[in-house]
Formats: sequence, C-alpha cells, structure tokens
Amino acid sequence: MSAKALTKAAAKEAKIHLIEDGRGTQAVHDVVVAMRASRRSGTANTKTKATVDLSGAKPWRQKGTGRARAGYASSPLWRGGGVVFGPKPRDYSKKISKSLRRLAFQKALSERIMAGDVLMIDAFAVPEIKTKSFVNLVRKQTDASKVLIVSDSFDDKTYISARNVRPVKLATAADVNTEQLLAFQKILVTHAGLTKLAERTRSSSSGAARSPGGRPTEMGASTSGDSRK
Repeated sequence: MSAKALTKAAAKEAKIHLIEDGRGTQAVHDVVVAMRASRRSGTANTKTKATVDLSGAKPWRQKGTGRARAGYASSPLWRGGGVVFGPKPRDYSKKISKSLRRLAFQKALSERIMAGDVLMIDAFAVPEIKTKSFVNLVRKQTDASKVLIVSDSFDDKTYISARNVRPVKLATAADVNTEQLLAFQKILVTHAGLTKLAERTRSSSSGAARSPGGRPTEMGASTSGDSRK
C-alpha cells in the first residue's frame, strides 16, 4: 500500500481548519438528517372517506336487519374504505444555513483525519477503461472494502472504470459532502483535492477579529482600555 495517512501536523500545514474539541457534533447530526430528509420523495398519498370512489348511499336500513348499523360504504372500518390520518404529499426538506454546513464539514473531516482514516496519494487515474485495472489500483492504496476517492477532477477513463465498483465512490473535492465523509471506511485524497478541501474548511470571515463582546474589530486594535495609553 503506497498511500500514507494524513497526520494532524500535515493537515495543519495544508491549512485545513481542524476541530479538536466537541464543537460541531450536533451540526454533523443536523446536516446528515437534513440531507437524508431531502432525498425523500414525499409522494405517499391516501384517500379519506370523502375522496374514496364509493357510493354515499346507506348500505341497509338502520333497524330490523340484525346487522351492525352502517351509514356509508366508504367508512374507514370497511375494506376499501377511506384511510384515517393517512399520509399526504409533503416536503420533507429542512433548511440548513451555510455556516452550519461548513461547521459540519469541518467536524467530519477533522474526525476522520484524527482517526487516521484519510490517506494521501499523489494522483488517481487508470491507464485504460477497465474495471479490473481500477480495482487493482484501489487495492494498491488500501485494503478497505468501502473507499471514498477525492480529487480535484477525474478523467473519463477513471469515471467509466469505476461505475461497476459499488463499494468505491469517486467525488470531487468541490462536491464531496459531510455524509460521504462519514460513510466510507477509508478516504483517499490527492494533493490537488486536499488543497480544495482546505479552502472549504476556511470560513470567509475567519480573517476578522472579534472583541470579547462579539463585535468585529480591526486586526491589532486594542479591545480594552484607552488605546492612547
């Protein structure tokens, strides 16, 4: 195996913002739940007693038959009748802010790096369109059964060769998400892909300093006392 584990020191050198405390755990849960909820079609539909296509006439007279009284054939108690409180088409998607998505991505990537599950490779490409060549190339890097391969881009030969290998997934560094970072045993990252991942972990407002009260201040400015002292 030629792939080497990405250490914390190497990750910090690559300018990846690591989260080493408990911050972000709830964000990971919220983002994964939202991603799975958004994939639900929400098309389940049932008919109530009012919309079922049955006659509204009384099946038999109220008294004298010896049978239980019945008012209509579309009763929920009857076979083929309406459904009480059944599902209706709905939207299951949840709103997640950009800052929460970034925090969850940082936390998931940090946990996988600190666990030694992120492996570094120079590049990933197969010389020919062949599934066997793709599988052999993956096995040279790691013996894990479920592998996520992240790079800045892949050529057509690699994409086509990977289509039939279900436990292995190709993802660009710009599109890989929090759920994918958690779903695989090992993550292979190219050097070009690592640069893009580092950009995604850095907040756009990380360069602004904040005072103890939470207000942004100029870098190097004093936040307490008179600056003329």
